[in-house]
Amino acid sequence: MAWKTLDEVDLNGKTVLTRVDINVPMENGRVTDATRIMRIIPTLRDILAKGGRPVLLAHFDRPKGKPVPGMSLAPLRAPLEAALGSPVAFCGETVGEDAKAAIAALPAGSTLLLENTRFYPGEEANDPEFARALAALGDVYCNDAFSAAHRAHASTEGVAHHLPACAGRLMQAELSALEAALARPERPVVAVVGGAKVSTKLDLLGNLIDKVDMIVIGGGMANTFLAAQGIPVGKSLYERDLADTARAIMERAAEADCDLILPTDVVVAREFAAHAPNMTVAATACPPDAMILDAGPMAVARIEGAFARAKTLVWNGPLGAFELEPFNMATNAAARAAAELTRAGKLLSVAGGGDTVAALNAAGVADDFTYVSSAGGAFLEWMEGKTLPGVAALSR
Repeated sequence: MAWKTLDEVDLNGKTVLTRVDINVPMENGRVTDATRIMRIIPTLRDILAKGGRPVLLAHFDRPKGKPVPGMSLAPLRAPLEAALGSPVAFCGETVGEDAKAAIAALPAGSTLLLENTRFYPGEEANDPEFARALAALGDVYCNDAFSAAHRAHASTEGVAHHLPACAGRLMQAELSALEAALARPERPVVAVVGGAKVSTKLDLLGNLIDKVDMIVIGGGMANTFLAAQGIPVGKSLYERDLADTARAIMERAAEADCDLILPTDVVVAREFAAHAPNMTVAATACPPDAMILDAGPMAVARIEGAFARAKTLVWNGPLGAFELEPFNMATNAAARAAAELTRAGKLLSVAGGGDTVAALNAAGVADDFTYVSSAGGAFLEWMEGKTLPGVAALSR
């Protein structure tokens, strides 16, 4: 572990610039899902308990470097205060004299939320002057926004060059879970890679083949692999132009002794709609006028067998059209099997990605996995083996 935690930095009497992700969904000025707010609370409470003053840096939406009133962080002050259980103040600036004055006036035991960092062009440009202006506000930098760590922005990477830096509790949990799953896993390791398109997961598959023992291919991606073998997929979603790529991935997996698990049976329908009439057929027998919308029961049994043999699971992407019943059956069944093995202490399970989290929540098992990442792009880039600027900055 090359990065420091909150336990390794003296925070007493210090102003702690804390990068958080509170880019939460809102409707009519009200937060509709406070998950990201709740996940930063342990970090803020620990900073306060250690005598520090948390000053929050955060973005909201995409204002493109200029103030947009509808993208202000001001409406998040009250929800933050309610979740934290202690006073939270707000400053309508991110840098400059007003921000410095607001920090100087902050009472002990209170937190300050600064305005949207993306109101300034220097944020996304990672402008050194803007990074220095941010650093001038604090004594210590704490990054608790793993979900933004794949962005080399001033508040996620630049400021770390100028202050003692550490990871917050959420960042620490994310990095620890991912390192346990891919950097130093207990073998065998099985990965579930699903979703609509192979093209969005090429880097991921390329990285995983050399790191895991089994890869379950699900969703529309599986159709591309089936089609690449000359198997008819009817009107299913697949990427015709990636047939050569899919075959190359299969060849490389065989060379690396990585078992690529494709569906042996599938659920097909003639309409992409909830409760559409459907039937289960062999993966080689999709009717010309039908589309594959889920993996079948034999495929699920094979996936469950892979989970039972494994010690570590990483999961990104659903196995079928999970948002439409009954085409969520394979994803739900596999998720519940993984959850049961995790509860029994037989499997370390780490999952992430927007659709994945939604699918696990729908299956009612998200809380049973070892760790479910709230990060989207950062989780995927980490699994792809890429260096995340926000993490690398903490490792200096």
